[in-house]
Amino acid sequence: MSEEERKQSAVRFGMVIDLDKCSGCMACSVACQAENNISFRPDETNKLRSITWMEVFYLQNGKDYGEYQYTYLPRPCMHCDAPHHAPCTFVCPVNATTRNEENGIVEHIYPRCIGCRYCIVACPYHARDFNWWDPSWPKSMESMLNPEVSTRMRGVVEKCTFCHHRLLNARAKAYLEETDPDKATYLPACAEACPTKAISFGNLNDPESEVAALIKDPRAFRLLSKLHTEPKVYYLSKHDWVRKQADKGF
Repeated sequence: MSEEERKQSAVRFGMVIDLDKCSGCMACSVACQAENNISFRPDETNKLRSITWMEVFYLQNGKDYGEYQYTYLPRPCMHCDAPHHAPCTFVCPVNATTRNEENGIVEHIYPRCIGCRYCIVACPYHARDFNWWDPSWPKSMESMLNPEVSTRMRGVVEKCTFCHHRLLNARAKAYLEETDPDKATYLPACAEACPTKAISFGNLNDPESEVAALIKDPRAFRLLSKLHTEPKVYYLSKHDWVRKQADKGF
């Protein structure tokens, strides 16, 4: 698909997270873990080995009492859209990570992954995790796993998929109802679980969608925009210090 065709694609899924609404409750992260069968270990204190697709950062302005401010920042995969600046898709030697040009979702094919971790190094958002151990759950929890999402084996990388399986279900439903599957909409687990409705999701190319309107908000910004990776995850904040910190990285 050419650059011009990519821009004119009818569907470009994206997310907008309103940091002024986020309470830091972690519901988005917990819902993501449950929905996508993300494994965990009895001792999760070693955060260099834990797996979290939706990580919530705590940001603060560094000032003293009276002027002190803080905010929470949930960070999924940014699903970079720039054709020549989506770092992870260009370093993978086996083409295990690709961008779906029909909807903009950056996908990772687990059986193809050889675990070289080049994509982890290349990602400026630290949005990828490596499976250091075979996944396991307490027997009482195995029946609670989502049958629509495959578990990942030791030695492969994984990341946020914008709950791609939910998109497939929405498209299948559209086929059965004889409606246009390219106009199918859905919500990822994080957006569905957010109690303050801080997370919005939809088609950025649809001028009638909520996310298309929100990215035009004066408060809108993207992480590390100076890298020109064109992330499809936008944030909203009324605080200048948050927007400035976002362009420096955490």
